Amino acid sequence: MDDATLPGSGTLARSVHLFRAFLVEQTDPDRFYSVLAADSTRELGRFADLAGADVVDVGGGPGYFADAFLASGARYLGIEPDAGELTARGHAAANTLRASGLALPLADASVDVCYSSNVLEHVPDPELMADEMVRVTRPGGTVYLSWTPWLSPHGGHETGMWHYLGGRRAADRYARRHGRRPKNDFGTSLFVCPVGRMLRWARAAEAAGRVRVVAVEPRYHPSWARWTIRVPGLREVVAWNAVIVLERR
Repeated sequence: MDDATLPGSGTLARSVHLFRAFLVEQTDPDRFYSVLAADSTRELGRFADLAGADVVDVGGGPGYFADAFLASGARYLGIEPDAGELTARGHAAANTLRASGLALPLADASVDVCYSSNVLEHVPDPELMADEMVRVTRPGGTVYLSWTPWLSPHGGHETGMWHYLGGRRAADRYARRHGRRPKNDFGTSLFVCPVGRMLRWARAAEAAGRVRVVAVEPRYHPSWARWTIRVPGLREVVAWNAVIVLERR
């Protein structure tokens, strides 16, 4: 899928398009992740020129984002800690390393763009991962953080909205119903990561002169609904997925 087939950025049609893809995440992951990856690189292109850029994707998964970034003309490196995710399409994607986002195996100031999609909520120390992403980005480069806030309707991931009654309770309920622990198991592979928490980290990093905050947005909303991310409390529920874009100082 290329930009010509995607609904316009910031439009309601784009939001509907992404929601329809989300509905088949479990039954047709190829379609869902291909749509998401194509849209994500197009959206990242609002803030950084990807053609010829050195891009590291923290939590790159099985290669859908690799395909999209390479199609955009970027020089791509994926970082993925989970061996199962690496080979979910039958083989590991090219230019991908198995490593942790909490300790990126990269030199300081070594990439133009450091990108992460839906990973912060899966690490116990999201500020440390964000610090690592800033560390490896060159001055003037772009850091793009996107994640699912805990109180959003999808905050519990495959446990549904039972997470509103408690993350551990939701995970235990899932285990009783399915005979196995959820892939996104609260306290092990899924953690609480509010929008407000990461905004405090970003503002502190800006005050320290490490970054400039370029944008804070709900990832999937049309442009006229982006104001919701500015309202404490409301943003934790209605943002669905939050984005913070930074320029490395």
